[in-house]
Amino acid sequence: RSALLTLMLACLGGAALAQSNADKRSPVAIKGYDPVAYFVEGRPVKGLESISHEFDESRYLFASDKNRALFAANPEKYLPQFAALCAAGLADGRRVQPDPTAFVVHGGKLYLFEAQRGVERVKKDPSLITKAHAHYDKK
Repeated sequence: RSALLTLMLACLGGAALAQSNADKRSPVAIKGYDPVAYFVEGRPVKGLESISHEFDESRYLFASDKNRALFAANPEKYLPQFAALCAAGLADGRRVQPDPTAFVVHGGKLYLFEAQRGVERVKKDPSLITKAHAHYDKK
């Protein structure tokens, strides 16, 4: 009977420890999309929980070990600009969370947008990227 009680307590303690470790993990960046895929595949691809990398207090997920290795070697190359805020929103002086499926790779940098209409705006007027940088740099 005491062995059963000990086993139950050990299981409960292990579950609490697992929950505690999960709570300490950094938040998932880009809503779980693989930042490298935008560059190598030209499209947004969901990453896997099992392939991740911690950087700058965020956890990035990847579709492959190769993408994870590319990111780990040079995170700045693959990070979304403006701390993953909507580039078109910033150009208008607003701070808006983006939809990671609305994106542009421009000048070797990843820009995310609230919606596809932001992508279309930047394609028509690339100076919006410069305006976004100006607003973001003011913080």
